[in-house]
Amino acid sequence: MFKQVAQPLVYAEALLAQFANLSHAPDDATLLGRFVQGLAALSGCELAQLYLLDATHTCLGLSAECLNGVVQPREAQCLPADYNGEQLLQFALCQNRVLCLNALSSSLHETSFLPAGVAWQSLLCVPLVNQKQSVAGVLLCASQHSVELDGFAHSLAQLGSFVLGQLHLLQSLRRSAGASPAALVSVPSASGYGLIGQSPVMRQAYSLISKVLHSPYTVLLLGETGSGKEVFARAIHDYGPRRSRAFIVQNCAAFPENLLESELFGYRKGAFTGADCDRPGLFDAANGGTLLLDEIGDMPLSLQAKLLRVLQEGEIRPLGSNDTHKIDVRIIAATHRDLAVLVSEGKFREDLYYRLAQFPIELPPLRQREGDILELARHFAGKACTFLQRDAVHWSQAALDHLLAYTFPGNVRELKGLVERAVLLCEGGELLAEHFSLRPDLALEDSPLSLRERLEQVERSWLLDSLRKNDGNQTLAARELGLPRRTLLYRMERLNVQVGERDG
Repeated sequence: MFKQVAQPLVYAEALLAQFANLSHAPDDATLLGRFVQGLAALSGCELAQLYLLDATHTCLGLSAECLNGVVQPREAQCLPADYNGEQLLQFALCQNRVLCLNALSSSLHETSFLPAGVAWQSLLCVPLVNQKQSVAGVLLCASQHSVELDGFAHSLAQLGSFVLGQLHLLQSLRRSAGASPAALVSVPSASGYGLIGQSPVMRQAYSLISKVLHSPYTVLLLGETGSGKEVFARAIHDYGPRRSRAFIVQNCAAFPENLLESELFGYRKGAFTGADCDRPGLFDAANGGTLLLDEIGDMPLSLQAKLLRVLQEGEIRPLGSNDTHKIDVRIIAATHRDLAVLVSEGKFREDLYYRLAQFPIELPPLRQREGDILELARHFAGKACTFLQRDAVHWSQAALDHLLAYTFPGNVRELKGLVERAVLLCEGGELLAEHFSLRPDLALEDSPLSLRERLEQVERSWLLDSLRKNDGNQTLAARELGLPRRTLLYRMERLNVQVGERDG
């Protein structure tokens, strides 16, 4: 730990003294003040700062600062509320990597978070990991001289983790003593995740995202078809520590069993007929990033066992290989089916269900999102106008009332399609009620069919219509529907669509 530090024995004694000093801090402010003073003293830097994530893990704030040996007073009105725009801080935070620079004056990096009026030359940013092994903040040391600071990173990180533990202990003691919390945690806003909607049910979903955003837990997204599960998964990836790496989506219902296994795990040359070269799977492609397994309820039982091993051991074995190798992938699973029912029916492994349900998030259907329909509709209309390179359209009150009276069995996906079609049909500058082809026969009231059965009816009708228009030519039908031919064949078999059948 001390190999790159001058006078390692002296440094080790000073480090131990800091541990002892911090262990006797009576309150939060004293603890953090002593910590930044200790950082400055150990590193020999003029500046030491501590940035911590708030309770929602969405806002990075400056918690303590020591400049020239003096702990600086924190005047909230003079400080930014959030440092999420600072790329250097965010790199250390989201990548969980140490950042060390020794030529700041000649670099192009933005350093507005450092005190102004000083020619800072060297910078060290170290991510801090809490007791739950998730990144909770960043410590920073900066010097006006060009010096090597990376040798301090490991020991300062250990000291910082100790401080996080002490901070948690002090807060727990304060709560047990009945003291009121220092500040109330506000519910994160939708804009923080790039999501749309301010309804109470959506705010509850945002709150759940904030709690799991910076943790390694597997997330299970539950909700009806079209409720936006992929959009939520994308938000968890884009605003989490893996956002600079790949985000890959695989629909588990889109491939038959053997093809899905090769897609996920990859294969080695000669594993089967046609495997003329090694091919990495989606787990390898998503290494370091996020893999969304959509429609996890449709995954074959044999693959469920292999997925469970990936979740437990963090390793995979490609088809045709005798060797396993480690991967680092955050898995998000999504389904519109009730996995507990599938478990009771023997169609889904119970052990995998409990492993996936580590942190479930229920996404509300659009009909329960009071006040969000019109906001989403205006958003989709604006996006459609931009895509079509036409002027923005206005909404008539009749069109708005028309949408509000509809139950949207297809949820947000259906709303998006309806709005885009309406923009195409609108020849003037105003959207009217007649531009929206709402189908009351698809409403949920008085329907003996479940949502899944009704949507399968619609899908079956589309497949039959496309095959009929193309005289049964499956290749042309697949092209028209935007599907690979093998996916079309799989969906035809699943929906019991026979070649030559007529919808009637």
